[in-house]
Amino acid sequence: MSDELQKALAGVRTEIDGIDAELLRLLNQRARCAQKVGEIKAEHGDAGYIYRPEREAQVLRRLQEQNPGPLLGENITFFFREVMSACLSLEQPLGIAFLGPLGTFSESAATKHFGHAARLLPQSSIDDVFREVESGHAQYAVVPVENSTEGAVGRTMDLLLGTQLKICGEVVLRIHQNLLTNETDLNNITRVYSHAQSLAQCHEWLNRMLPNAQRISVGSNAQAAQKASEEAGTAAIAGEAAAARYSLPRLAENIEDEPNNTTRFLVLGRHDAGPSGRDKTSLIMSAPNRTGALHELLLPLSTSGVSMSRLESRPARNALWEYVFYVDVEGHRDDAPVKAALDELGRRAAYMKILGSYPVAVY
Repeated sequence: MSDELQKALAGVRTEIDGIDAELLRLLNQRARCAQKVGEIKAEHGDAGYIYRPEREAQVLRRLQEQNPGPLLGENITFFFREVMSACLSLEQPLGIAFLGPLGTFSESAATKHFGHAARLLPQSSIDDVFREVESGHAQYAVVPVENSTEGAVGRTMDLLLGTQLKICGEVVLRIHQNLLTNETDLNNITRVYSHAQSLAQCHEWLNRMLPNAQRISVGSNAQAAQKASEEAGTAAIAGEAAAARYSLPRLAENIEDEPNNTTRFLVLGRHDAGPSGRDKTSLIMSAPNRTGALHELLLPLSTSGVSMSRLESRPARNALWEYVFYVDVEGHRDDAPVKAALDELGRRAAYMKILGSYPVAVY
Protein backbone atom coordinates (compact mmCIF):
# COMPACT_ATOMS: atom_id res chain seq x y z
CA MET A 1 0.00 0.00 0.00
CA SER A 2 1.49 3.33 -1.07
CA ASP A 3 2.13 6.16 1.39
CA GLU A 4 -0.29 8.36 -0.53
CA LEU A 5 -3.07 5.76 -0.24
CA GLN A 6 -2.37 5.21 3.46
CA LYS A 7 -2.54 8.94 4.09
CA ALA A 8 -5.85 9.28 2.21
CA LEU A 9 -7.39 6.35 4.11
CA ALA A 10 -6.10 7.62 7.46
CA GLY A 11 -7.88 10.93 6.92
CA VAL A 12 -11.22 9.24 6.16
CA ARG A 13 -10.83 6.82 9.08
CA THR A 14 -10.14 9.70 11.45
CA GLU A 15 -13.33 11.34 10.22
CA ILE A 16 -15.25 8.08 10.80
CA ASP A 17 -13.85 7.83 14.34
CA GLY A 18 -15.08 11.35 15.07
CA ILE A 19 -18.54 10.56 13.68
CA ASP A 20 -18.71 7.35 15.74
CA ALA A 21 -17.84 9.28 18.90
CA GLU A 22 -20.59 11.81 18.13
CA LEU A 23 -23.08 9.00 17.38
CA LEU A 24 -22.22 7.41 20.72
CA ARG A 25 -22.81 10.69 22.54
CA LEU A 26 -26.13 11.28 20.76
CA LEU A 27 -27.37 7.72 21.32
CA ASN A 28 -26.79 8.00 25.05
CA GLN A 29 -28.42 11.44 25.04
CA ARG A 30 -31.46 9.89 23.35
CA ALA A 31 -31.50 7.09 25.93
CA ARG A 32 -31.49 9.63 28.76
CA CYS A 33 -34.45 11.41 27.13
CA ALA A 34 -36.30 8.08 26.98
CA GLN A 35 -35.62 7.63 30.69
CA LYS A 36 -37.01 11.12 31.35
CA VAL A 37 -40.23 10.18 29.55
CA GLY A 38 -40.64 7.28 31.97
CA GLU A 39 -39.88 9.50 34.96
CA ILE A 40 -42.38 12.17 33.85
CA LYS A 41 -45.09 9.54 33.37
CA ALA A 42 -44.39 8.13 36.84
CA GLU A 43 -44.53 11.60 38.42
CA HIS A 44 -47.95 12.21 36.88
CA GLY A 45 -49.29 8.80 37.84
CA ASP A 46 -49.42 7.54 34.26
CA ALA A 47 -49.37 3.76 34.52
CA GLY A 48 -49.96 3.35 30.80
CA TYR A 49 -48.04 1.20 28.38
CA ILE A 50 -44.44 2.16 27.67
CA TYR A 51 -44.63 0.87 24.10
CA ARG A 52 -46.60 3.25 21.88
CA PRO A 53 -46.86 1.76 18.38
CA GLU A 54 -48.35 4.92 16.86
CA ARG A 55 -45.44 7.06 18.12
CA GLU A 56 -42.89 4.57 16.82
CA ALA A 57 -44.54 4.47 13.39
CA GLN A 58 -44.60 8.27 13.19
CA VAL A 59 -40.89 8.48 14.06
CA LEU A 60 -39.89 5.86 11.49
CA ARG A 61 -41.96 7.44 8.71
CA ARG A 62 -40.52 10.88 9.44
CA LEU A 63 -36.95 9.54 9.36
CA GLN A 64 -37.57 7.77 6.07
CA GLU A 65 -38.96 10.99 4.57
CA GLN A 66 -35.95 12.97 5.81
CA ASN A 67 -33.39 10.37 4.73
CA PRO A 68 -31.10 11.87 2.03
CA GLY A 69 -29.21 8.60 1.39
CA PRO A 70 -27.07 6.77 0.51
CA LEU A 71 -28.58 4.46 3.16
CA LEU A 72 -31.84 2.86 2.04
CA GLY A 73 -35.05 3.52 3.91
CA GLU A 74 -35.16 -0.08 5.18
CA ASN A 75 -31.65 0.37 6.63
CA ILE A 76 -32.80 3.48 8.47
CA THR A 77 -35.85 1.63 9.79
CA PHE A 78 -33.74 -1.30 11.02
CA PHE A 79 -31.21 0.95 12.77
CA PHE A 80 -33.74 3.14 14.55
CA ARG A 81 -35.91 0.19 15.60
CA GLU A 82 -32.86 -1.17 17.39
CA VAL A 83 -32.21 2.22 18.99
CA MET A 84 -35.81 2.42 20.21
CA SER A 85 -35.68 -1.19 21.40
CA ALA A 86 -32.57 -0.50 23.48
CA CYS A 87 -34.10 2.67 24.94
CA LEU A 88 -37.33 0.89 25.88
CA SER A 89 -35.35 -1.87 27.59
CA LEU A 90 -33.92 0.73 30.01
CA GLU A 91 -37.44 1.00 31.45
CA GLN A 92 -38.61 -2.58 31.01
CA PRO A 93 -37.56 -5.25 28.48
CA LEU A 94 -40.71 -6.19 26.58
CA GLY A 95 -41.67 -9.87 26.67
CA ILE A 96 -42.68 -11.01 23.17
CA ALA A 97 -44.43 -14.35 22.65
CA PHE A 98 -44.23 -15.99 19.22
CA LEU A 99 -44.51 -19.39 17.56
CA GLY A 100 -41.22 -21.14 18.23
CA PRO A 101 -38.77 -22.65 18.46
CA LEU A 102 -35.99 -20.12 17.96
CA GLY A 103 -34.97 -19.88 14.33
CA THR A 104 -38.46 -19.56 12.83
CA PHE A 105 -39.81 -16.79 10.60
CA SER A 106 -42.00 -15.79 13.55
CA GLU A 107 -38.83 -15.06 15.53
CA SER A 108 -37.56 -12.96 12.62
CA ALA A 109 -40.85 -11.02 12.57
CA ALA A 110 -40.75 -10.43 16.34
CA THR A 111 -37.15 -9.21 16.17
CA LYS A 112 -37.86 -7.04 13.13
CA HIS A 113 -40.66 -5.24 14.98
CA PHE A 114 -39.37 -5.09 18.56
CA GLY A 115 -35.59 -5.21 18.07
CA HIS A 116 -32.97 -7.40 19.71
CA ALA A 117 -33.37 -5.87 23.18
CA ALA A 118 -36.81 -7.47 23.57
CA ARG A 119 -37.19 -10.64 25.67
CA LEU A 120 -38.19 -13.38 23.21
CA LEU A 121 -40.57 -16.06 24.50
CA PRO A 122 -40.97 -18.91 21.96
CA GLN A 123 -44.13 -21.02 22.31
CA SER A 124 -45.03 -24.45 21.00
CA SER A 125 -48.33 -23.44 19.35
CA ILE A 126 -50.27 -20.37 18.25
CA ASP A 127 -52.77 -21.13 21.03
CA ASP A 128 -49.93 -20.89 23.57
CA VAL A 129 -48.79 -17.57 22.05
CA PHE A 130 -52.23 -16.07 22.71
CA ARG A 131 -52.38 -17.55 26.22
CA GLU A 132 -48.96 -16.18 27.16
CA VAL A 133 -50.18 -12.61 26.66
CA GLU A 134 -53.70 -13.21 27.96
CA SER A 135 -52.20 -14.54 31.22
CA GLY A 136 -49.83 -11.57 31.56
CA HIS A 137 -46.65 -13.62 31.16
CA ALA A 138 -45.76 -11.61 28.04
CA GLN A 139 -46.62 -8.07 27.02
CA TYR A 140 -47.14 -8.73 23.30
CA ALA A 141 -47.63 -11.54 20.81
CA VAL A 142 -46.52 -11.77 17.19
CA VAL A 143 -48.61 -14.23 15.16
CA PRO A 144 -48.81 -15.00 11.42
CA VAL A 145 -52.16 -14.15 9.86
CA GLU A 146 -51.70 -14.52 6.09
CA ASN A 147 -49.18 -15.45 3.43
CA SER A 148 -49.21 -13.95 -0.05
CA THR A 149 -49.08 -17.37 -1.74
CA GLU A 150 -50.67 -19.78 0.76
CA GLY A 151 -53.44 -17.54 2.10
CA ALA A 152 -54.83 -17.11 5.61
CA VAL A 153 -53.50 -18.78 8.76
CA GLY A 154 -56.73 -20.34 9.96
CA ARG A 155 -55.77 -20.96 13.59
CA THR A 156 -54.81 -17.33 14.15
CA MET A 157 -58.09 -16.13 12.65
CA ASP A 158 -60.13 -18.55 14.76
CA LEU A 159 -58.40 -17.43 17.97
CA LEU A 160 -58.97 -13.75 17.16
CA LEU A 161 -62.69 -14.44 17.37
CA GLY A 162 -62.56 -15.33 21.07
CA THR A 163 -59.62 -13.39 22.50
CA GLN A 164 -59.77 -10.15 24.47
CA LEU A 165 -56.41 -9.10 23.03
CA LYS A 166 -56.24 -6.17 20.61
CA ILE A 167 -54.27 -5.77 17.40
CA CYS A 168 -51.79 -2.95 17.97
CA GLY A 169 -49.42 -3.43 15.04
CA GLU A 170 -48.49 -5.46 11.99
CA VAL A 171 -45.24 -6.80 10.54
CA VAL A 172 -44.71 -7.61 6.87
CA LEU A 173 -41.83 -10.04 6.32
CA ARG A 174 -40.39 -11.09 2.98
CA ILE A 175 -40.00 -14.87 3.10
CA HIS A 176 -36.81 -16.13 1.50
CA GLN A 177 -36.47 -19.89 1.65
CA ASN A 178 -33.09 -21.60 1.53
CA LEU A 179 -31.97 -25.19 1.18
CA LEU A 180 -29.84 -25.83 4.27
CA THR A 181 -27.62 -28.90 4.46
CA ASN A 182 -24.18 -30.19 5.36
CA GLU A 183 -24.10 -31.98 2.01
CA THR A 184 -22.23 -30.31 -0.83
CA ASP A 185 -24.05 -32.02 -3.72
CA LEU A 186 -27.79 -32.09 -4.41
CA ASN A 187 -27.44 -35.69 -5.58
CA ASN A 188 -26.60 -36.77 -2.02
CA ILE A 189 -29.86 -35.45 -0.56
CA THR A 190 -32.55 -38.11 -0.05
CA ARG A 191 -34.84 -36.32 2.44
CA VAL A 192 -36.01 -32.72 2.78
CA TYR A 193 -37.55 -31.50 6.04
CA SER A 194 -39.66 -28.38 6.42
CA HIS A 195 -42.96 -26.98 7.63
CA ALA A 196 -45.83 -27.96 5.31
CA GLN A 197 -46.36 -24.36 4.19
CA SER A 198 -42.69 -23.93 3.26
CA LEU A 199 -42.73 -27.21 1.32
CA ALA A 200 -45.73 -25.86 -0.60
CA GLN A 201 -43.97 -22.54 -1.24
CA CYS A 202 -41.01 -24.40 -2.82
CA HIS A 203 -43.01 -27.12 -4.59
CA GLU A 204 -41.89 -26.35 -8.15
CA TRP A 205 -38.23 -25.88 -7.20
CA LEU A 206 -38.23 -29.26 -5.45
CA ASN A 207 -39.86 -30.87 -8.50
CA ARG A 208 -37.06 -29.55 -10.72
CA MET A 209 -34.02 -29.91 -8.48
CA LEU A 210 -34.84 -32.74 -6.03
CA PRO A 211 -37.59 -34.78 -7.71
CA ASN A 212 -36.66 -38.03 -5.95
CA ALA A 213 -36.06 -36.68 -2.45
CA GLN A 214 -38.64 -37.56 0.19
CA ARG A 215 -40.45 -34.45 1.53
CA ILE A 216 -41.15 -34.66 5.24
CA SER A 217 -43.37 -32.14 7.01
CA VAL A 218 -42.37 -31.14 10.56
CA GLY A 219 -43.69 -28.65 13.12
CA SER A 220 -41.41 -25.75 12.16
CA ASN A 221 -38.56 -24.79 9.86
CA ALA A 222 -36.29 -24.51 12.89
CA GLN A 223 -37.06 -28.14 13.79
CA ALA A 224 -36.31 -29.07 10.17
CA ALA A 225 -32.94 -27.33 10.37
CA GLN A 226 -32.10 -29.14 13.60
CA LYS A 227 -32.85 -32.52 11.97
CA ALA A 228 -30.81 -31.63 8.89
CA SER A 229 -27.86 -30.66 11.08
CA GLU A 230 -27.89 -34.11 12.70
CA GLU A 231 -28.73 -36.50 9.83
CA ALA A 232 -26.60 -37.31 6.81
CA GLY A 233 -28.21 -37.11 3.39
CA THR A 234 -30.84 -34.63 4.55
CA ALA A 235 -31.66 -30.98 3.98
CA ALA A 236 -34.04 -28.42 5.43
CA ILE A 237 -35.98 -25.61 3.84
CA ALA A 238 -35.75 -22.64 6.19
CA GLY A 239 -34.73 -19.01 6.55
CA GLU A 240 -31.55 -17.27 7.57
CA ALA A 241 -32.35 -17.37 11.28
CA ALA A 242 -32.46 -21.17 11.27
CA ALA A 243 -29.28 -21.36 9.17
CA ALA A 244 -27.43 -19.23 11.71
CA ARG A 245 -28.84 -21.00 14.78
CA TYR A 246 -27.91 -24.50 13.57
CA SER A 247 -24.75 -23.53 11.65
CA LEU A 248 -26.04 -25.00 8.42
CA PRO A 249 -24.57 -23.92 5.06
CA ARG A 250 -26.97 -22.74 2.36
CA LEU A 251 -26.62 -24.99 -0.66
CA ALA A 252 -29.28 -23.02 -2.55
CA GLU A 253 -30.79 -19.62 -1.75
CA ASN A 254 -34.16 -17.99 -2.45
CA ILE A 255 -35.77 -21.19 -3.68
CA GLU A 256 -39.36 -20.05 -3.11
CA ASP A 257 -41.52 -20.38 -6.23
CA GLU A 258 -42.93 -16.85 -5.88
CA PRO A 259 -40.19 -14.20 -5.65
CA ASN A 260 -42.49 -11.79 -3.77
CA ASN A 261 -43.49 -14.37 -1.15
CA THR A 262 -44.50 -12.38 1.94
CA THR A 263 -46.08 -13.19 5.29
CA ARG A 264 -48.08 -10.69 7.32
CA PHE A 265 -47.93 -10.94 11.11
CA LEU A 266 -50.14 -9.24 13.69
CA VAL A 267 -48.87 -7.71 16.93
CA LEU A 268 -51.32 -8.37 19.77
CA GLY A 269 -51.45 -6.77 23.20
CA ARG A 270 -53.91 -5.64 25.84
CA HIS A 271 -54.39 -2.30 24.04
CA ASP A 272 -54.63 -1.07 20.49
CA ALA A 273 -52.86 2.04 19.16
CA GLY A 274 -53.74 5.69 18.85
CA PRO A 275 -53.94 7.37 15.43
CA SER A 276 -50.59 7.55 13.63
CA GLY A 277 -51.76 9.20 10.41
CA ARG A 278 -51.66 6.01 8.36
CA ASP A 279 -53.61 3.23 10.01
CA LYS A 280 -55.75 0.15 9.58
CA THR A 281 -58.72 -1.10 11.54
CA SER A 282 -59.57 -4.81 11.69
CA LEU A 283 -62.92 -6.27 12.67
CA ILE A 284 -65.01 -9.41 12.59
CA MET A 285 -68.71 -9.39 11.75
CA SER A 286 -71.52 -11.65 10.66
CA ALA A 287 -74.46 -11.00 8.40
CA PRO A 288 -78.01 -12.34 8.71
CA ASN A 289 -78.48 -15.44 6.55
CA ARG A 290 -80.51 -13.91 3.73
CA THR A 291 -80.01 -12.81 0.12
CA GLY A 292 -78.04 -9.57 -0.23
CA ALA A 293 -77.22 -9.38 3.48
CA LEU A 294 -73.46 -9.02 2.98
CA HIS A 295 -73.94 -6.26 0.39
CA GLU A 296 -76.19 -4.37 2.80
CA LEU A 297 -73.70 -4.89 5.61
CA LEU A 298 -70.78 -3.44 3.64
CA LEU A 299 -72.73 -0.48 2.24
CA PRO A 300 -71.80 1.87 5.14
CA LEU A 301 -68.12 1.58 4.18
CA SER A 302 -68.87 2.85 0.69
CA THR A 303 -71.27 5.53 1.96
CA SER A 304 -68.65 6.85 4.41
CA GLY A 305 -65.85 6.73 1.82
CA VAL A 306 -63.87 4.09 3.75
CA SER A 307 -61.70 1.77 1.69
CA MET A 308 -61.76 -1.95 2.50
CA SER A 309 -58.43 -3.71 1.97
CA ARG A 310 -59.36 -7.23 3.02
CA LEU A 311 -62.49 -9.39 3.25
CA GLU A 312 -62.28 -13.05 4.19
CA SER A 313 -64.82 -15.53 5.50
CA ARG A 314 -64.36 -18.30 8.08
CA PRO A 315 -66.80 -20.86 9.48
CA ALA A 316 -68.51 -19.48 12.59
CA ARG A 317 -67.75 -22.74 14.48
CA ASN A 318 -70.91 -22.44 16.56
CA ALA A 319 -73.43 -23.19 13.80
CA LEU A 320 -73.35 -25.37 10.68
CA TRP A 321 -72.83 -23.51 7.38
CA GLU A 322 -72.72 -20.09 9.02
CA TYR A 323 -69.78 -17.75 8.53
CA VAL A 324 -68.09 -14.73 10.03
CA PHE A 325 -66.26 -12.14 7.94
CA TYR A 326 -62.83 -10.72 8.71
CA VAL A 327 -62.47 -7.19 7.39
CA ASP A 328 -59.57 -4.73 7.22
CA VAL A 329 -60.34 -1.09 6.41
CA GLU A 330 -58.05 1.87 5.88
CA GLY A 331 -58.03 4.41 8.69
CA HIS A 332 -58.25 4.53 12.48
CA ARG A 333 -61.43 3.82 14.42
CA ASP A 334 -61.25 7.38 15.78
CA ASP A 335 -61.18 8.92 12.27
CA ALA A 336 -64.58 10.48 11.58
CA PRO A 337 -65.39 8.49 8.37
CA VAL A 338 -64.30 5.17 9.92
CA LYS A 339 -66.20 5.89 13.13
CA ALA A 340 -69.38 6.68 11.18
CA ALA A 341 -69.03 3.49 9.14
CA LEU A 342 -68.38 1.33 12.22
CA ASP A 343 -71.36 2.81 14.05
CA GLU A 344 -73.65 1.93 11.15
CA LEU A 345 -72.06 -1.52 10.76
CA GLY A 346 -72.75 -2.17 14.44
CA ARG A 347 -76.44 -1.44 13.89
CA ARG A 348 -76.68 -3.69 10.83
CA ALA A 349 -74.47 -6.65 11.76
CA ALA A 350 -75.79 -9.68 13.61
CA TYR A 351 -72.41 -9.67 15.38
CA MET A 352 -69.46 -7.29 15.25
CA LYS A 353 -66.13 -7.21 17.09
CA ILE A 354 -63.46 -4.55 16.54
CA LEU A 355 -60.07 -6.25 16.77
CA GLY A 356 -58.10 -3.00 16.92
CA SER A 357 -56.73 0.01 15.09
CA TYR A 358 -53.00 0.09 14.41
CA PRO A 359 -50.31 1.69 12.22
CA VAL A 360 -49.70 0.30 8.76
CA ALA A 361 -46.41 -1.62 8.76
CA VAL A 362 -43.30 0.52 8.18
CA TYR A 363 -40.77 -1.31 5.99
